[in-house]
Amino acid sequence: MHPPARLALGLSYRGSAYLGWQSQPSGQTVQDQLEAALAAFAAQPVRTACAGRTDAGVHGLNQVVHFDAPVAREPFSWVRGTNRYLPPDIAVQWCQPVPADFDARRHARGRRYVYLLRESVARPALEAGLVGWVFRPLDQAAMEAAAAHLIGTHDFSAFRAAGCQALSPVKEMRRIAITRRGALWRFEVEASAFLHHMVRNLMGCLVAVGQGSRPPDWMAEVLASRSRERAAPTFAPDGLYFLGPVYDAGLGLPEHNASIDWLP
Repeated sequence: MHPPARLALGLSYRGSAYLGWQSQPSGQTVQDQLEAALAAFAAQPVRTACAGRTDAGVHGLNQVVHFDAPVAREPFSWVRGTNRYLPPDIAVQWCQPVPADFDARRHARGRRYVYLLRESVARPALEAGLVGWVFRPLDQAAMEAAAAHLIGTHDFSAFRAAGCQALSPVKEMRRIAITRRGALWRFEVEASAFLHHMVRNLMGCLVAVGQGSRPPDWMAEVLASRSRERAAPTFAPDGLYFLGPVYDAGLGLPEHNASIDWLP
């Protein structure tokens, strides 16, 4: 018999109704929903591993998952067949064969997130759960000056959740881009990897600087302190999107899918 074929899936989901990515006894996680749908399509259990676990309420636009297919099907069949059993807020976007030793997490050379933040006097309604919200004006230049302190390889312990299981707090922050369109702010970040709650904790500090309650250089002090107590409170998960991992181009895996197109 031939060994099972290893496949990679690109998944998008709205995280509002789920307790994050990782499987839990309640079954109310994205991984639980995906594995149940794969099992229904394949008529036998299927286990998955993802590129980056997301928290409760966080959305995914190109989450990459690998699994060993227990039955032979064409890639497009895995997309259509699995989506048949998934809820409306989770959908497989693509499927592609990968080498037998491919690991969605271990082979990722970087990860990208975007945070969407609405600045308005009244809280969002139509975008509820899909954007963060502030009612005080934000200073872009101040936030960019603060963000500049984070670029490079640092110990990000000050932005790490107490329950973080990462082996090391040292990560390489490669890019932070802050743009605005009307009332909507977009914060895009790319790093070698992220700690638990790291992006949301960074957002809390950037907003504190943007609203003028802290100067830009305070970000450097927080970073150097390596103390979570020195940083701002964790920001809401609503506006956080996992854009996806970055792999070597030789793998030929999509870094983009149609679900990203609606983002400003």
